[in-house]
Parts: sequence; structure tokens; C-alpha cells
Amino acid sequence: MATLKFRTLDAPSPKFLGLLALNAVVVALGLGSALYMETNGHVVTGMNDQIVWGMPHVFAVFLIVAASGALNVASMSSVFGRLAYKPYARLSGVLAISLLVGGLAVLVLDLGRPERLIIAMTTYNFKSIFAWNMYLYTGFVAVVAIYLFSMMDRQASKSAGFVKVMGLIAFVLRLVLTTGTGSIFGFLVAREAYDAALEAPLFIAASFLYGLAFTVLVLAVTSSQTREDLVNEEMVGKFRGLFYIFAFSVLYFTILLHLSKLYASAHQGIEAFILLDGGVYTLTFWVGQIAIGTLAPIALLYFGGEGAAGRRSLTIASVLFIVGGLAQMFVVIVGGEAYPLDLFPGMAVSSSFYDGVVTVYHPSLPEILLGLSGISLSMLVVALALRLLPFLPRAQAH
Repeated sequence: MATLKFRTLDAPSPKFLGLLALNAVVVALGLGSALYMETNGHVVTGMNDQIVWGMPHVFAVFLIVAASGALNVASMSSVFGRLAYKPYARLSGVLAISLLVGGLAVLVLDLGRPERLIIAMTTYNFKSIFAWNMYLYTGFVAVVAIYLFSMMDRQASKSAGFVKVMGLIAFVLRLVLTTGTGSIFGFLVAREAYDAALEAPLFIAASFLYGLAFTVLVLAVTSSQTREDLVNEEMVGKFRGLFYIFAFSVLYFTILLHLSKLYASAHQGIEAFILLDGGVYTLTFWVGQIAIGTLAPIALLYFGGEGAAGRRSLTIASVLFIVGGLAQMFVVIVGGEAYPLDLFPGMAVSSSFYDGVVTVYHPSLPEILLGLSGISLSMLVVALALRLLPFLPRAQAH
């Protein structure tokens, strides 16, 4: 492969500045929403003592999962030796850090008392997966930062072994990180919707899909700004192929998860709730996650054509995969909490404390704005990084 050349982002065009301004407004609204909820308490949200993880957690977990998968492009080049992906390795690392920062920002601001994060950073209960994540998240940022340094520093980049070692460490750590995030739900045996070891591999497959979707969208936007095709026709085909693999993997593990739960009589109640009579959760699963977020983009990629039409279909499919990812997290997180706890299996329980009652949840505007601000914050961090340092590749020959 010829010597790669990288560049910073050009002086923003009016259109690009408008996009940045929109993201800045969303971030400001998100900060205002967090202040509003902290001042007035979570009573102003749709959350309650049954559903304690609402829309902010849906966005936060989605961004954290996508952050792990965004590093996949860099791993393809340095760990698996696929040189065609090497021009996008730097962008992959920057996007991974940015998405994680956005997700963690939403998570911290949704705590109600963000200053109590100090307690989580100084007092650890290692029987809790949340305590492990304090090390996984910060360790991921540190390792990816060193990984980026190994690729960008002239002396360090001359040592192919150092770059490959750092790439391998980052690859393993991101698998561990996503396993930890999925295990938050897989280890919660009290909730029938969560109690499954398959949550971890499902989250890993989902991270590949949603991370790649963000990568393609960022490349599409920056190509428009630089007026160069940063993704040549060969890479369009490779990205399309990866989308097929990742999308069908997520679909496969989703089907496997639900079939395994249907096989166990103890979980048939929650499966009927999610798949048949769960109202908004059933609708979100079949329409949002399966139809719009999986089958539609797969069909679009297959029938999208070549050239400009193929690039356009790739971009639209990326948006649909992201929509499907948010729908998936909504069903998993909120739907799993809405279904009543089975405190005494095999027994009928009724009281004034929501026993046997499906919890009603109506997301409030501040919750949605706080969640959206995490995505906008991630994109602003990416834009700033691309403007300051040469993370973008020069246009590749067709």
C-alpha cells in the first residue's frame, strides 16, 4: 500500500457550521434538562420507583455499546492485517472515545446527584458489575488514546509491533467492556427480561453494527465537508459486507435469546409481554428494532445499487441501524423494568405496591433532550478532534 496521508478538517462551511450549531443547541438543552431534573427531582420525569432507568439510560448504554464497536475498523487493520481499513483507523479511535464520552456524560447527569460519582470512584464493591465498569471505561479511553499515539507518532508508528500490540490490547479490552455492559443485564436474575447469559454476545454483536453505522455517517458528513470521496467504491462494498454480517449476527442472537427464554416456562410470561401483548414495547420491538432497524436497512443495502446510489443507501441504512439500536435498548432496558417482578414464583400476589402490575412509563421531554445531548456531545468532540489533528485520510483512488 502506498504511503498514507492524513489531513485535518477544512475550515467549516456554512452548512457544516449549521450542523455544529444544532448539536451545540442540543447539548445546551441537555445540560438545562439535567439541571431541571436535579433541581426538581426525578418526579418531573416519567421515571418512578419501578422504572429507574429511563430514556437517558437508553441513550447512554447505546452510546457506550456503539463506542466499543466504533473501534472495529481500527482493529481490522492493525489486528487482522486488513490494510484497506488502515486509512480509517485514526478516525475509528477518535470516534470510539467520543461516543464513550457522550454516553458517560448522559449517565453521570442522570444520576440526580452527579457529585456522588466521587463515591463510585473511591469506594468499590467488586461484587457489582458497576464497580468493574469504572475501570473498564476509563481503561478503554486510556488504551485507545495510547493506540492513537502509536499510529500517529512518527517514531512509534515505525514500530509495527508496538502498533499491533496496542491494537490487540484495545481489541481485547473493547470486547471485555461490551461483555461487562451486557452482563449488567445478564446478571440481574431478579428481572426475567434480563436473566440470560446471551445478553453479553448480543451486546458485542450490536456494538459492531452500531459502531460501524456511526463511522459511515461521520465519513459521509466529512466527505461532504472536504468535497472528497473519503470512501472509494471498494470500501463501500466492504462496509456493505460488514453491515450484512453484523446485522444478521444481531438478528441471530436476538432470535436465539427469545427462543431460549420461550423454552423455559419461567420466562414465558415476559416473552409474551415483549413479543405479543406489551403494547408500546411490542410495537417498538417489531416495528422499531426488527422492521425499521434491521430488515429495512438490509433490503436497502441489497437493492441500493452502485455508485452515488450505493453510497446514499449506505448512509440511509446507517441511520436506520442507529434507530434500530435505540429501539433495541428501549425494549431491553425500559421494557424489562416495566414487566412486574415475580417475587414468589408460582404464587399469585396482589397488594398496593405494584405487585403483578405492568408499570406505565411516559418519557418526559427533559429525559429525551438529555439523551439526545449525548449523541450531539459525541459529534462535537469528533468535529473538534478532526479540526485540530490529522485524523482524516486523504481521498483514496477509485
